[in-house]
Amino acid sequence: MGRNIRKRRSPLAVRAVAASAALAIGGGGLVWANFYASAHESNSAHNTTKAATAQVATITCPDVGQKLTSVPNQARGQVDGELATLDQQITAAYQRLATTRDAQTRDASFVQNSILGPLKNNRSVIIDRIKLEISRVGGKVPGWLDGLSTCTGQPADQTNAGGQNNGGGAASPSASATAGAGAGAGAGASASASASAPAGGAAAGNGGQGGNGPLATDFVDITKVQPNVAAKARTGAAGSSGMFTTACGVNANKKFNTDNVIVAPGVTNGAHHLHDYVGNQSNDAFATNDTLAAAQTTCANQGDKSTYYWPVVRIQNGTQDFDQNNLGGGKEGNVGQIQQVKQAQIKFVGSPTSKVVAMPKFLRIITGDAKTTTNGLGNANAHWSCTGFENKVQLTQQYPICPRGSTVVRTFAFQSCWDGVNADSANHRTHVAFADAQGNCANGFKAIPQLTMRLVYNFRAPTLTNGQIKNAYAVDGFPEQLHKPATDHDDFINVFDDALMTKMVTCINSGKRCR
Repeated sequence: MGRNIRKRRSPLAVRAVAASAALAIGGGGLVWANFYASAHESNSAHNTTKAATAQVATITCPDVGQKLTSVPNQARGQVDGELATLDQQITAAYQRLATTRDAQTRDASFVQNSILGPLKNNRSVIIDRIKLEISRVGGKVPGWLDGLSTCTGQPADQTNAGGQNNGGGAASPSASATAGAGAGAGAGASASASASAPAGGAAAGNGGQGGNGPLATDFVDITKVQPNVAAKARTGAAGSSGMFTTACGVNANKKFNTDNVIVAPGVTNGAHHLHDYVGNQSNDAFATNDTLAAAQTTCANQGDKSTYYWPVVRIQNGTQDFDQNNLGGGKEGNVGQIQQVKQAQIKFVGSPTSKVVAMPKFLRIITGDAKTTTNGLGNANAHWSCTGFENKVQLTQQYPICPRGSTVVRTFAFQSCWDGVNADSANHRTHVAFADAQGNCANGFKAIPQLTMRLVYNFRAPTLTNGQIKNAYAVDGFPEQLHKPATDHDDFINVFDDALMTKMVTCINSGKRCR
């Protein structure tokens, strides 16, 4: 599957908005105004930000990219570029929202007239371009596209489909993750924790070091959460119980960028947040299948040139990292000290109900949803836990506070069913799917080796006292997503050579453990 290399999109317009929206702090760093602070409230501590009741916490826009499931191949490159522009528009509008609180308190119509109205007009122009690109190559333009230009303001207590303050768990499209193998094989398992939100609620939480999250209510003491991990489906006689492990390091060479070649090929800063990369070393916005195949890899087995990438985690301890003045970094609310993973365990496992078939080369999979704060939890696949608790508790809607001697773990279980034809799809989702709770693939989809990833960190737990969180940590994300735990996600492009992929499939289907 080829990829168009398009002219680099200029970020100057967004850069200008970002620069004007930023506030200078000591050391030359840039952070946004705390969107929870009232016009008369201040707090000089970098790592604790007292909060007052918010009017509108963020902006909710229909996710055109996820809804647009059918785009002719000839138009996908151009449409992806326009979708990236929609993201840029939301970022700019959110920056205006975050830096005009005084005006909002004086004028009840300010948000609608000065932010949401212009945003709708700007989105309408881009949606018209998307329609034109589709029709230009003979595609059918969905009639509902015109209804996706309107955005709304969202109060803090309604983020994550209103479920953020109702406990730590959420229904997830993948099975609850387990230690060792990395994740269960089935789908649809619920990770609903029974813990109540920390004291204080959103209004007593923090705006975070960058002013747009996380909040105190985004954290929970994991020792106070009831076990919620469902049992994995048993592997039957027709199943595949083997495991293939690939060791690709922990990004020790510090390959970072804020691109996303799957969702926004050819667009710099298409992710609006920073990614860790292991495996393929040529992954950026302009990577093609050919450049990925010819690249160097950090994987011990040189037959694996796949690219594995995920948003970084930062400690909000008052420090700034190398990207404090960059788009995707401090200029877009991603602030704090970047944390390198201590372990990055990458495994491929089988299906409890069938043998697996080889993944197609250059198969692209995104698991989780970077926009759950506004999209809701339908595609959420975040699993947060602590060492020693992974078989008991997995959290989707809250970050765990781990006890002494335990540390944070992020786990991902990717989609394990493939349509048998496509290496990607227009919305980057419909060509793959999760198996059901028993491990079956539906609709003629075929079982493929399921990628599972386990990322272990080694930073000190934050402290939560009287509704204030100190030294909070948060996953990087789109600024309007408020650094919610549920926005965690992971990306993969298969660049295994044919011989190693055959070895993986044989190993898994024969019940062996290989590397």
